[in-house]
Amino acid sequence: MTKLTFVVKIHLVISVFIVVPVALIYGFKPTVLCDISLKTTDMLNVFKALMVLYLGFAGLWGFGLFYKAYLKIALVSNIVFMLALGLGRLLSFVLDGKPSLVFVLGAFGELLLGCYGLWVCMYFKEQLSDNNTAES
Repeated sequence: MTKLTFVVKIHLVISVFIVVPVALIYGFKPTVLCDISLKTTDMLNVFKALMVLYLGFAGLWGFGLFYKAYLKIALVSNIVFMLALGLGRLLSFVLDGKPSLVFVLGAFGELLLGCYGLWVCMYFKEQLSDNNTAES
């Protein structure tokens, strides 16, 4: 792996290693991260859907790590995913108040990964157009 490949892909690796466990926790044991009580089937259904949505994105990012054809879409989807979550959390901070530390740290991490992805796409724009950049 070249230094360029490492710089371009490291945030995807970090994202997969964070999002997969979080997805599984949301789907099977959300009380580990959240002060929440899921009392209805509908609430459980929402959290299972979030789990599979997160796992789907993590899978796409994994494809981007190993297959050239998926790198750009993996980068863009990671940026959208992370910035949308981070900005949604910031909106909640303003409207709802400060959440628990895990969600404050989560928002920071999401915004950091999203901004890093933006930097990668802008700084390495020409290299990402080249077919050799996405080598595994």
